[in-house]
Amino acid sequence: MKLLHAMIRVGDLDKSIAFYTEIFGMSLLRRKDYPEGRFTLAFVGYGDEVDNTVIELTHNWDTDSYDLGDGFGHFAIGVSDVYQACEDIIRKGGEVVRPAGPMKHGTTVIAFVRDPDGYMVELVGV
Repeated sequence: MKLLHAMIRVGDLDKSIAFYTEIFGMSLLRRKDYPEGRFTLAFVGYGDEVDNTVIELTHNWDTDSYDLGDGFGHFAIGVSDVYQACEDIIRKGGEVVRPAGPMKHGTTVIAFVRDPDGYMVELVGV
């Protein structure tokens, strides 16, 4: 078994694709419209879907925003320097909501970034 992707619903697909590709350096792997269902799927990630887990961005054409609820936590992305990553993200227009620093009750350096739809992306020092 293998984890293939995680799916989130987004209000503005182009804005979300730009966020994940320009802010986090992912690639747009594929995108397909489903006119009869009035939705578009786009897959972004750091490599092909055969070898990597990716994010599926689902845009329902008639929905501009979603209630995120309280069940979903965050995505996590490993980076070599969380402090530098935060500086780069801010410079590119991203919103760092928890600056880089050691996690509570631990020493691992983390930070949190909010995507255009309000989803959290955790940066973890690796």
